[in-house]
Amino acid sequence: IRRRLIGCNISCMLVPFASDINLASNLSEEAWSDTPLERLSLGGHRVVSVFLGSIMVLGFLNNLLVLVLFCRFKTLRTPVNMLLLNISVSDMLVCVCGTTLSFASSLHARWLYGRRGCMWYGFVNSCFGIVSLMSLSVLSYERYSTLLVYNARVSDYRKPLLTVGGTWLYSLLWTAPPLIGWSSYGLEGAGTSCSVTWTQRTAASHSYIICLFVFCLGVPVLVMVYCYGRLLHAVKHVGQVRRLAARRRELRILSMVFTTVVCYLLCWLPYGVVAMVATFGRPGAVSPVATVVPSLLAKSSTVINPVIYILMNKQERAFFLLVACVKENSK
Repeated sequence: IRRRLIGCNISCMLVPFASDINLASNLSEEAWSDTPLERLSLGGHRVVSVFLGSIMVLGFLNNLLVLVLFCRFKTLRTPVNMLLLNISVSDMLVCVCGTTLSFASSLHARWLYGRRGCMWYGFVNSCFGIVSLMSLSVLSYERYSTLLVYNARVSDYRKPLLTVGGTWLYSLLWTAPPLIGWSSYGLEGAGTSCSVTWTQRTAASHSYIICLFVFCLGVPVLVMVYCYGRLLHAVKHVGQVRRLAARRRELRILSMVFTTVVCYLLCWLPYGVVAMVATFGRPGAVSPVATVVPSLLAKSSTVINPVIYILMNKQERAFFLLVACVKENSK
């Protein structure tokens, strides 16, 4: 009897204790979703949602058009264009898997998908963004090696396909750690999007951010600057221009890739600068709302890249006009 009484007392004590734990977890989740970030006004959220909706729709349609052109016309399926195709795929995935979430959240003026949704959003945006940057870095080296090292043109798809797979593995290597405890993904800006927690003041977070910027921004940018610097130096010499005259197609591709890289950096560097100031600057140096514009600018790269491919690639522009004429005639 005594044992039963003791067991009953313990269970009676544990029931309210367990309910308190559940209540605390619910409160913590609710508190996390309502993190006291600096909020935009309702009108500000509407403006942001308009920009996000435009980026989402235009980015998806523009990149889908590039994919359709690659699939429909065999002459576009060159080894070099496999890397451009890889960029279009990653940009379209950003629009489908990431921008849709921030767009819906901006419409409701708060993050709608909880902690796990925030981690997913931060992961996919970081992963696909690094894939695009690494692909551009590889493209710059490919142009450098083709035009200056004079490698023979070989229609071999094994190397480009391995390179494409390598960009995805490299990106996963640097974007998966926050999912398992090395830094983390959390709310940013006005509380309707997520990214790496730049403002977390811990040694683990700072070490991850330093590695992320060195190996996923610094090294690729240095590779691009070196390769295009050598190429621009070479084309200044008349003799070199004459030797490259027979490779006009490669030079057109060079100008296209160079423009893509410049536009990509113009879109992402402001966000990177703001993130670094938020990480290593004094607390409060960058207000959460101040990160909204650089974030929108970074997302706009998904719209700009396919436009560059179509406008600066004669083959794609001709095929695009052909498809447009066929559709017009069918009406």
